Amino acid sequence: MPHSPAPAQPAGLPGPPGRPAAIARGLCPRCRQGRVFRSLMSMNETCPSCGHRFEREPGFFLGAMYVSYGLAVVIYLMLLGLAALALRGRPQLVVFGAALLMLLPCVPFLFRYSRLIWLHLDWALDPGA
Repeated sequence: MPHSPAPAQPAGLPGPPGRPAAIARGLCPRCRQGRVFRSLMSMNETCPSCGHRFEREPGFFLGAMYVSYGLAVVIYLMLLGLAALALRGRPQLVVFGAALLMLLPCVPFLFRYSRLIWLHLDWALDPGA
């Protein structure tokens, strides 16, 4: 079933947020109004606003793992720099371990934002599919 474009915004009302703002706020890539997640780690199957189905096919979010990996590497390297500054003179294994421990609380956000980035990237490259 083909998807129609996002509904038009009535005159006089502000339009949907831009793509970066929609990603930051966790909004649907199609209409940029409905929420993608219903809780920290649980996604809606469809957009509550426009009905867009988020998981187009089984395995759709496999690509989000690559996004997650890239985000995790960047965040880990920044945390590693902080840990190296804070733990100057300590063994490298302690610094690497401390950075890894600081990364753990970021995992739920990596999950959410890697999926959001993947959804928006997919929509930008292949809208309506």
